[in-house]
Amino acid sequence: MSKEMKFTALCLESYKLHRGLSGKEVARLFSDYGVFDYIYEFYDVLHTTGYDYINNDIDLYLKSRGAVISV
Repeated sequence: MSKEMKFTALCLESYKLHRGLSGKEVARLFSDYGVFDYIYEFYDVLHTTGYDYINNDIDLYLKSRGAVISV
């Protein structure tokens, strides 16, 4: 497994806790709105930040694409 894939899995788990969603819900959200691709593409920058920053960045990314996230 590549370092980018491992990091993406960590981001999924962190976002799951951040939003109180199931892993399946986050995986579908990430898949539907291209978050997996975003994390992979910007790995070099994102992996140097903390999970609070990443979770907030994902929130902004999703909102910019019209995602509705239930809390």
